[in-house]
Amino acid sequence: MSLPAYTRARELPGILAERIAILDGAMGTMIQRLRLSEEQYRGERFRDAPKDVKGNNELLSLTRPDVIRDIHEGYLAAGADLVETNTFGATTIAQEDYEMAHLAREMNLASARLAREACDKFSTPDKPRFVAGALGPTPKTASISPDVNDPGARNVDFEQLRAAYHQQAAALIEGGADVLLVETIFDTLNAKAALFAIDEVFEATGECLPIIISGTVTDASGRILSGQTVTAFWHSVRHARPLAIGLNCALGAALMRPYIQELNRAAPETFVSCYPNAGLPNPMSDTGFDETPEVTARLLHEFAAEGLVNIVGGCCGTTPDHIAAIGAAVAPMRARAVAAGPFYREAA
Repeated sequence: MSLPAYTRARELPGILAERIAILDGAMGTMIQRLRLSEEQYRGERFRDAPKDVKGNNELLSLTRPDVIRDIHEGYLAAGADLVETNTFGATTIAQEDYEMAHLAREMNLASARLAREACDKFSTPDKPRFVAGALGPTPKTASISPDVNDPGARNVDFEQLRAAYHQQAAALIEGGADVLLVETIFDTLNAKAALFAIDEVFEATGECLPIIISGTVTDASGRILSGQTVTAFWHSVRHARPLAIGLNCALGAALMRPYIQELNRAAPETFVSCYPNAGLPNPMSDTGFDETPEVTARLLHEFAAEGLVNIVGGCCGTTPDHIAAIGAAVAPMRARAVAAGPFYREAA
């Protein structure tokens, strides 16, 4: 029988202090490589859905759980310590695009259970595996107008985001997540809604899981889309006392390096995560991105040698081969040291 989430989660800080942990790679990339048809996405249950659903990857947790299970197991076999649930877009807000907002809770619950089953299958006393419940940014932003002619316009507000994230976090915890990962943050206000909702869920359930927060620097300005530098972003979310703060997506490791260095200076009290894209987009590549596993692994080895990271993995364009290469490259390296005393909120 699987241990309670808070019991498993208590192991994570010790692991991150002792060695560099490995996060899995891209879910979307692996799904895209399968070239599933509209009919395969729909399955029998949704064969009469009113809108096209191809591309709604979260729906596959309901219609093709075998696909999602195989992807998780591929990353675990490659050495991942943590696997993300297939829930990046499993909020009512994101699912509105497919007229499937009513399925968001079911998607999160099913996705968390699939990841939990895979992690339990691969866990050993010497190498426990952990489920990271993924909360994505949603396709809407509370800080930026969708209309260039009306700077004050908004297509979502804080309360709508809070409600969507509350439902998502509660279902991920119920499904067996060990840690909640608020990721690919391009708008700090969206992230604050997620963190507020998570606090509400913790208070309501009595459970308190570790949180990992991961922002996205979108270009060479060194800022997230809503305008904050990496340092400002950290100070805006540090009140959540996350287990780790980090960056993912948008950039490959080479371009991400100065911002991970900045994060190290800004946040000496907490662990740091980094899961970059496999370089730049390349439509001619099998994964849609430039970097081979060897290149991504070499770059992240350099991060580890500089003492910058506690968690590494991959985002867009990465595969189990990338994760295996990254794991081998950082295995001999020491984890980034953090200031004494647990700054992060401990699991309870």
